Amino acid sequence: MAEFTRQRGKRQDDSGLGSVLDLLLANARLVLGVSGAAVLAIATLVVKRLIDRATSPRDDGDPKAEKTTLEESWQDLALIKATQKPPKKQRREDLSVPLLSPAQSPVPGEAHEPKVCSAPLETPRVESSPPRCLTLQEKLLSHYSSWLAVPKVQASLTSQLARSICTQLQNFLRSKCPELPFGSLFLSGPLLDGLGVLSADHVHFMLPVVLDTTLWSLIPGEDTVVRNPQYWMIKRTDLEYFPRGSSPWDRFIVGQYLSSNALNETLHKMLVASINWPAIGSLLGSIIHPVVASQDLKLEVKHDQVELNITLFPMVEMEGKILLSAPPEGLVENLWLESFHRAEVSKVKELDAGDSGARQLCLCILNSVCKSHPTLHKLSGSPLTHVILHLSATTSDWAEESLADRYQQVLEELVGYLEKGVLPSYFNYKINLFGELLEEEIDEMGFTLYRAISEPELLLKEK
Repeated sequence: MAEFTRQRGKRQDDSGLGSVLDLLLANARLVLGVSGAAVLAIATLVVKRLIDRATSPRDDGDPKAEKTTLEESWQDLALIKATQKPPKKQRREDLSVPLLSPAQSPVPGEAHEPKVCSAPLETPRVESSPPRCLTLQEKLLSHYSSWLAVPKVQASLTSQLARSICTQLQNFLRSKCPELPFGSLFLSGPLLDGLGVLSADHVHFMLPVVLDTTLWSLIPGEDTVVRNPQYWMIKRTDLEYFPRGSSPWDRFIVGQYLSSNALNETLHKMLVASINWPAIGSLLGSIIHPVVASQDLKLEVKHDQVELNITLFPMVEMEGKILLSAPPEGLVENLWLESFHRAEVSKVKELDAGDSGARQLCLCILNSVCKSHPTLHKLSGSPLTHVILHLSATTSDWAEESLADRYQQVLEELVGYLEKGVLPSYFNYKINLFGELLEEEIDEMGFTLYRAISEPELLLKEK
């Protein structure tokens, strides 16, 4: 009896719901028209089915019936989405819409979509495309163009200013020390050599010291007190036949050897106290200051458009060697440092000219990376050049298209040399270019470069 009452109540509820739906559909036909009423009828039918399924007893033991119920629900929902609202017929009462001409009249059987006055559409939002992932090759070339491309105007002004100062210094030395046979001062350094230019603000003045080869001879670095093949000594010979004073450079002798320290001290005093730099600077539209505290011979130049750092290097060219008055730090005197800079630049350019290679480009990027890095700055210059020269002896593909491969290969070679603690000079295998590095510095450099092998872009900075 209770079951009957429940079923009856359900039928009454269903009957009442059906009456409400019928009334709704009847009124919808008047309000929405035939098409609108059809859509509402379908939606109402679906809702009714869902209500019937929710209130009807479920056959829990029949999974097939449950699956059929789900599929019917999906079909009903798909039916609603698929039903599209038909276009409204054009009403003559809407005077804003002109009547169609016969040529524009719709062809029977063809759908016609009338013009509808609506609010102006919003400008479609254009999604920005994600940034393109640059290859290592592209990053290297971008680094070169952004960091190393010195403006021609700046480079030209720097070179012109440096040459003017060089001429003034040359005139002073000839008038102040006419007895010392200095050669003609000339400019050197990255700006003029084209290797590793970060900015046009460093120039070297090379001051030749002309020696009579009959009165002087070279002592190999292995025979010097430091036992370093890169440092030489210049000995005064035949003092019994040509006593002191026979050479104008005898005033710089310490223990029968031409002292680089004594020569540097004399030139330093001239730069600081003897030359009227304010007058020369006024003449050249610049402010020139000698660096008093430095042991090196340095000048700082400030111009309206550029700032320039100049380093003066007395040099001896003898027996095919170029020796700089740049003794090592410490109490050791009289030592001259052998420089391979001229040979390095010449060899790199010669190799590039032979195979249209990109060694100079690769060296410029590596020099800028190391020079600006707090851990790697001591690797810039000669060490990098010699690594590239060593690598060129075993690797022939130095085309610009292979720049990324060669760059990464140089990093790998550097790590290998740092592991051994030895980088032999390309021109003299007895010379270890890492000889003056501390173990801690070698470890830090090796660790930094080891990381950069797997992620070479770590060393590249964006300007």
